[in-house]
Amino acid sequence: MSHPYKSLPPRAFWRGAVAEPGPDGIRDIGNCRHKLRPGDVIATAGSCFAQHISRRLQARGFRYLDVEPPPRRLPEAEHNRFGYGLFSARYGNIYTSAQLLQLLRRATGRLVPRERAWERDGRWYDPFRPTLEPNGFESEAETLLAQDSHLQAVRGMLERMDVFVFTLGLTEAWRSKEDGAVYPVCPGIVASAFDPARHEFVNLDYEAILADMRRALGVLRKIRPELRVLLTVSPVPLTATASGEHVLTATTYSKSVLRAVAGRLTEMFDWVDYFPSYELVTAPVFGGRAYEADLRGIASTGVDFVMESFLREFCLADAPGPARAAGPAKTEDDVVCDELVLDFFAP
Repeated sequence: MSHPYKSLPPRAFWRGAVAEPGPDGIRDIGNCRHKLRPGDVIATAGSCFAQHISRRLQARGFRYLDVEPPPRRLPEAEHNRFGYGLFSARYGNIYTSAQLLQLLRRATGRLVPRERAWERDGRWYDPFRPTLEPNGFESEAETLLAQDSHLQAVRGMLERMDVFVFTLGLTEAWRSKEDGAVYPVCPGIVASAFDPARHEFVNLDYEAILADMRRALGVLRKIRPELRVLLTVSPVPLTATASGEHVLTATTYSKSVLRAVAGRLTEMFDWVDYFPSYELVTAPVFGGRAYEADLRGIASTGVDFVMESFLREFCLADAPGPARAAGPAKTEDDVVCDELVLDFFAP
């Protein structure tokens, strides 16, 4: 008798693909349709975990795009603190689909939020990058000037990249009731003040995230018709949740929705791929060994494991070799994460 299961490859069966090879022997886990090529210009964005991908691609010698390099006078030890070298532009963590779509609309001149600068103690901050100038700006005018310069750089990035790697991180966000502007952190934590009449919490659902991502991909492809997109989902749990749920179940909800959206997008668009960094860290077969002692941060050995799989399955054989030491984050403290500020408010 003949049936569909008789013609499936070994990767389709748990025993041969997972149980027998064990966690260190799992191969062919990605379903890559478009491998990275040596000449590809690659840009990255997303949540904190995306910073690991950025570092490894640079270390591997790929044509990594950095449109906002640090000024020469800034010491290297201060680069990360001021948001340089984390991603392809100095936009900081982009945790949600709504943030990504908003950035693209702002960079292309389709959106100008009403609230463009926050003030605290005589210093001014960018609401959409509140932690990238730790000491704030001297004036509102200086804040807006830096903001406009940044958006111009982002536009240049959009026009040059061949591959866009985006890491989905969260479903929870805070936004303006006035115009729907989305912030990376709750107003009042870094600057400004939280006002329930002006600000609200939102936990984006599957339909909203899918709609945001489809619109974002449409903007990207209109600028770069041959663009390829590589999606990942961050395996880093939530620092805190405002949903009213336990942070563990809130994390499960968030990551499950993001993973479902990523899968759906790869089904809808043949130029969108998904790399399972989330599964390579969180699947029970790996026993949680990739996490730091706090069960949230990803240890350097875990990053090594994930990125070795990425480079093996998503890069052509003639892709660049190691150009220099990868310099991965050894602890979560080495990764710049806006969300981590919430930990200071834990009782």
